[in-house]
Amino acid sequence: MAEEVESSESGSGNLFNKIIALAAGEAHTLALTANGDVYSWGRGTFCRLGTASETDHLLPARINFDSDGDKRVKIVAIAAGAYHSLAVSDDGSVWGWGYNVYSPNSSASGSERKKLMISSVKGGGMMSAAIDDLGSLWMWGNFPEPQKDKSIESEFSLTSSCNPIPIWNFHGHTVVKVACGNEHVVALVTAGEGYKGSDLVCYSWGGNSHGQLGLGDRQSRQYPEVIEPFNSDAPWTVYEVACGAFHTALLAQKSPSETLESVCWTFGQGDNGQLGQGTTQSMLSPEPVKGLPRNAFLISVDCGLFHTSVVSSAGDVWSWGMEKGLGLCPEASYSGPDAGDASLPLLIPCAGLYGPKFPEPVQVVCGAAHTILLADAGYKMWSWGRGWSGVLGNGKMIDCYSPTMALWPPLDADFREQSVKDGGDKSGAEKKPEDVVELERKLSMAAEDVRLLQSKLSLMERYASILHGATFGKPFEERDIPASLRGGGSFDIAKEWENMLESLDRGKLVRLEMFYRSMLAGVKDKLLKKRIQEILLESHSSLPSESTQRNK
Repeated sequence: MAEEVESSESGSGNLFNKIIALAAGEAHTLALTANGDVYSWGRGTFCRLGTASETDHLLPARINFDSDGDKRVKIVAIAAGAYHSLAVSDDGSVWGWGYNVYSPNSSASGSERKKLMISSVKGGGMMSAAIDDLGSLWMWGNFPEPQKDKSIESEFSLTSSCNPIPIWNFHGHTVVKVACGNEHVVALVTAGEGYKGSDLVCYSWGGNSHGQLGLGDRQSRQYPEVIEPFNSDAPWTVYEVACGAFHTALLAQKSPSETLESVCWTFGQGDNGQLGQGTTQSMLSPEPVKGLPRNAFLISVDCGLFHTSVVSSAGDVWSWGMEKGLGLCPEASYSGPDAGDASLPLLIPCAGLYGPKFPEPVQVVCGAAHTILLADAGYKMWSWGRGWSGVLGNGKMIDCYSPTMALWPPLDADFREQSVKDGGDKSGAEKKPEDVVELERKLSMAAEDVRLLQSKLSLMERYASILHGATFGKPFEERDIPASLRGGGSFDIAKEWENMLESLDRGKLVRLEMFYRSMLAGVKDKLLKKRIQEILLESHSSLPSESTQRNK
């Protein structure tokens, strides 16, 4: 596959501009080009963009991996967790950057690099996963580590590890694909030792509070179990898998089948309609998504925090789940009594010259509240949804309720491509006109002002995240912002405080109580110290001075 892509594009000389893969985190996006470059844009908090700063980027910015002098690092795979990013280079080493409470966030080194060649990576929540060239699965971060013995019963918990840990449960088989949610993992594994293309079995393990494992109950699993509709004897073969925070989506086709058609199956949390079943109830077992045509072959699926998107080979895109007003509906805006969640798939049309279908689709990816489609054989991107921090890649920080084209390719890609064609810079290049120079100067000044504002905003977001993390034990997210502020209306702090308390479960309420008890104890301690100081000062001032005593 890689050789076919490279040979087909070598004639056009356009490897700089062709995107072969996308990845989306909570509020950032990554793009991998055919020549091995990685671009990032969106929210920069926790350095998740890999640009050596926490500044937001409204447009794709190239990440520099070339740390060893003239040696160029070529990236072959990318992935994104909620607040971190991963990449695999052509020598099999793994690169990581971003939120680093649990993950190693460095390339593989020394003897480990010699032993392992990583072929693919995946991120989810606070965990990371990698598959090596032998088909073995490795995981690190905050993840559900499977027990080696199924007969041992223990209470479910997540393992925290800064180093990759091998998952030995699939020894003798080949792990082909893996997807990660906040607390659960789903893997496609061969029935035998080698991969024959249609002998995949679907396993799941980890947290199961919403039925996201698809095993028919809400009991968490410390050991991988087969999802029964997709076992080795089932007529359905799964070829794509994606995980949201607490829901799962699969693409499967009947095998053998004379027709090229597929079905999207979903299960897990359904509170926001993210399962596409026409209800907001959770599903404990896989169910086909209602409303998708059976004669369409679905080539890509991804899950956001509370929404899901799929794209067909014909260029049709469907989305369902959280807030139709955030790009899940075709209208330009969605407010009033009809606003809310889409519990059934909504067809997303392509506006403009390319519509109504998207040309030559490649992949769809979902962040927490945004969606990006890679189409036109990898040369164009369309994005929609929450636009804060520039995550849509269109140079703006506003929400888009229908697909808009991201600004691709970036200017630096054009310049670098032209430089390669011309054999580098030429000293005899034509001098720019004065009006062009003046325009570039003004644009540079405006860009500097934008960077300054972004830096201040990033600092404020980091401060809010620290306060929020100290209270609730997790980084600050956009969905934590009160609804009244998101809508631009007035802010009733008493009402919002009451709403916040109502939405918290017992564990979070206990943590909140402990936080405020500790803070109140600190205030009381300071008041006591202040009072003691005042008493001492009053006592000292009431004593007669030495000169007065001598006169007496």
